[in-house]
Amino acid sequence: MTSEQIAIVKKSWKSLQGISPELLGDVFYSYLFLKNPSLEKMFKTSKEVQAKKLIDMLDIVVRRLDNLEELMDEIHAMAKRHVEYGVKPKHYVQVGNALIWTLKTALGKDWKEEVSESWTACYQDLTQVMLETGICIG
Repeated sequence: MTSEQIAIVKKSWKSLQGISPELLGDVFYSYLFLKNPSLEKMFKTSKEVQAKKLIDMLDIVVRRLDNLEELMDEIHAMAKRHVEYGVKPKHYVQVGNALIWTLKTALGKDWKEEVSESWTACYQDLTQVMLETGICIG
């Protein structure tokens, strides 16, 4: 990610702070499970609990994009958990599609090409690290 993309992700995330985290997470998981019903069985906790975890993790990621070393510890830990849950590479694509759709829907008219490119780059970069970590420990 470029520094400009980091700034765009941070700015767009900040503009979402007026939306209830529970609602944002619920929209994400509703869309994810609608498009990928087989994924729902992978989640052992309620959609509400998962929604909170998602938004909390997104908040950590966005806040730490300027400090990649600190962020990598979180990403490696998450990747290890995902290996234990049985997450496969194709699941990252499905989750990424749901995340981008959710952000696009929530941002509405503020979803511009540069916002799309920045969030996509962010997700792809972090996913790559998670996949590499998973390969090393899986």
